Amino acid sequence: MMRLPAVVLATLIVAALAAPSLAPYAPDRIDLSIRRAAPSAAHVFGTDELGRDVLARVLYGARVSLAVGLLSALIAGASGVVIGGVAGYAGGAVDAVLMRITDGILAVPRLPLLMIVAVVLRPSVPMLIVLIGLAGWMETARVVRAEFMTLGGRGFVEGARAAGAGHLRVLSRHLLPNAAQAIAVSLTLAVARGILLESALSFFGVGVRPPQASWGNMLYQAQASLSTEPWLALAPGVFILMTTISVSFVGDRLARSQM
Repeated sequence: MMRLPAVVLATLIVAALAAPSLAPYAPDRIDLSIRRAAPSAAHVFGTDELGRDVLARVLYGARVSLAVGLLSALIAGASGVVIGGVAGYAGGAVDAVLMRITDGILAVPRLPLLMIVAVVLRPSVPMLIVLIGLAGWMETARVVRAEFMTLGGRGFVEGARAAGAGHLRVLSRHLLPNAAQAIAVSLTLAVARGILLESALSFFGVGVRPPQASWGNMLYQAQASLSTEPWLALAPGVFILMTTISVSFVGDRLARSQM
């Protein structure tokens, strides 16, 4: 059951990497003589208000949207593993402080906070990746903390400590490998969340800035003509939907395989 979503996701990543070869036109090629053209053999997904080929922009936009999702998930995962790992391993007052901080940040609505920061900073794509990543570590931290607390009482961990293993060895050789599957599940969900956050920020005009294409800012540019040129929103919208469903399904299957 996990094979089809994984294939869809892999295909999207390959298409994004191969965009220069697959795109029929340059993504910023303007031709006002064919502006707002309906889908046809020459322009499979039609053209936008500047006569740019929508298929080309979707393929190049995939590079940005997928990169934001994947790289922000890595930042969120690394931060969450460190914070959750320290909390779960140390316990006591350290755990209480770190988890109260985590709960406090979780209580703040993520999208409005990112929108405010993006309006102030007007971030580039790399900075946007960092911002989304730093706004998404809390779920991973809670997962890692729970796994470390559960594993900490197991016999093999107690045995390692009794044999003289130091904290670093216990963490790197015993706790992290056994928590890897739970971390992988959390990362897949973080990828989907990162893509959706980028799309939402770009849709509201505070994310990836034109003329650079992303699926989110393509939707933003298409919202004024949804009733007359629906294809402008349909293509990026379908790609966002396929990607987030595929990533979420993979994460769900990984979670089920843990049971």
